[in-house]
Amino acid sequence: MATRLVQINMKAGDDSALGAFWAEVLGWEVSSEGPGVTNLEPEGFVYPDPVAVCIDLVVSPEPKTVKNRVHVDLATTSAAHKAEVVARLKDLGATPADVGQGDVPWTVMADPEGNEFCVLDPSPLHRDIGPIAAVVVDCVDPRAMARFWGEAMDWTVQEVTDHEAVLRSAKDVGPYLRFVRTPDAKTVWNRVHLDVRPYPGDDLEAEAATLQTLGATAVDLDVRWKVLTDPEGNEFCLLTPA
Repeated sequence: MATRLVQINMKAGDDSALGAFWAEVLGWEVSSEGPGVTNLEPEGFVYPDPVAVCIDLVVSPEPKTVKNRVHVDLATTSAAHKAEVVARLKDLGATPADVGQGDVPWTVMADPEGNEFCVLDPSPLHRDIGPIAAVVVDCVDPRAMARFWGEAMDWTVQEVTDHEAVLRSAKDVGPYLRFVRTPDAKTVWNRVHLDVRPYPGDDLEAEAATLQTLGATAVDLDVRWKVLTDPEGNEFCLLTPA
């Protein structure tokens, strides 16, 4: 079987403080699997479930130096709700951000550690989707990303153009995964990356080998999971089956 997207991993100078911020933003519960790690998931969530892509915040001494290539888009239900969300985000410590977006219908912001994210205008696509509308990845070639990730995971490729590729869980629930064309080159290790997980009973080594035949590259790190990069060099983790 293929893998599925279960969470994003976000490096943080202070995982506890940043986790508290995002928990307030999303209305999610906070837990920890150990020192330096803060886990966020919806209340009553049974992991893993495609209705949500969870967030793991992991402490890191490395400072943020460039725009993240992975970010989340937050959903809103009306113009009034969007204004309310933006105001609440500012009260929590978020700030407006300029990443060269120009005049766009969404609002670009940064969390207290400078991680960019967007607050979207209301859309029928995001009705009843939860607080996260999409996980967005910058890329050079959306069509190539659709080919790789469409085979690497059991998510369905819903749209592919020269500008973006859109995937979603095969169960048609939860946030979208969007690969958006950008002229920015990848220069450093991604501070935010995707974590995918095989299904129970699958073999971790076999899944890692399959991903490499699809175009992934293994990264040699001494951890119990597998670290790889996709065909554009974006790091991601292949977690143990569950």
